[in-house]
Amino acid sequence: MSSVTFTWRPSSCMPNPPSSVCGISAFSSNYSSASRVTFSRNGFFPSYKSMIYAKSVGSDRKSSTSEQTSQQIVEVSSSGDKSSTSFLSFLCPLLKLFSAGDPSQERNDAFEVALSSLSSLVRFPWGSKSLSNGLSIEQIGVDPPIPLQLFEFEACPFCRRVREAMTELDLSAEVYPCPKGSVRHRQIVRNYGGREQFPFLIDPNTGVSMYESDEIVNYLFLQYGKGRRPSVGLLESTVFTGWMPTILRAGRGMTFWEKATQEPPPKKLELFSYENNPYARIVREALCELELPYLLLNVGEGSARIKLLLEASGSKEVPYLIDPNTGTKVGDYKNILAYLFKAYSTATPQPG
Repeated sequence: MSSVTFTWRPSSCMPNPPSSVCGISAFSSNYSSASRVTFSRNGFFPSYKSMIYAKSVGSDRKSSTSEQTSQQIVEVSSSGDKSSTSFLSFLCPLLKLFSAGDPSQERNDAFEVALSSLSSLVRFPWGSKSLSNGLSIEQIGVDPPIPLQLFEFEACPFCRRVREAMTELDLSAEVYPCPKGSVRHRQIVRNYGGREQFPFLIDPNTGVSMYESDEIVNYLFLQYGKGRRPSVGLLESTVFTGWMPTILRAGRGMTFWEKATQEPPPKKLELFSYENNPYARIVREALCELELPYLLLNVGEGSARIKLLLEASGSKEVPYLIDPNTGTKVGDYKNILAYLFKAYSTATPQPG
């Protein structure tokens, strides 16, 4: 039986988390030497006895399932994402100089869409369709019982790689945006993993948490791919073209906006989207700048979720946003932007 092995090494700088941070329960930090976790292709089989227990992050579910979930912090040794994160830290202030400033104000729509469309073009064909490989919807299924939890920020090319994989696998996820200047979600990642590095995935269904985008992608396909593999070039292309949307979008979806509301809404917003859609990208950027957690409902070509989108909106067009806090349902990226900045910021509403 073939398997993939990840090594977990405890971090000496990992802070002791408080009793509760944004829904995360405290867990023991009294762990010892490195443990090895083996993922069988038939499931998840930990080869150790010691476990770290934690609740699912920010779960809205009434079920106690997430409270029973065991959480193993998995750290994969790799330097690619780390060095790129450092480069992004250098690039961030430069891009901000060329950004359009106040994201709540009126934009040049033609220019916005043109740049986002060009960003989609350079990442073609990744993140646009579900890779069914001839499997029926029943065989593929829709989602694991407890939503995956992804900590990321829209402008990060390696976070983009993971979102592209989720589109291909037709997986939804709870997304916790972690922009520069984050007031909530970066602290959660520090408490869980010991450092600020993105993307960071938590899978409450298997008890796995991990950094490193390439390892996350491999894990997702191994655990939920049912024999499918990433599309050709998905992993390899990131270092060559993954930066282009970040540069073309001038750092949109990178930095927390100071006029965003400080407290998150009681319930997560829901966004029908797929990674490479140019209009959905603009909305995800805004959600990141406002640091609003949301349920990402991927509906790439061939998605099993298209029927759900049709029932909700009467159309297959994305993006489509549902806000259970206000009962608002809205399509068209311009209308969604106007709603988000009015409902979740202290900015002065635009005239007219």
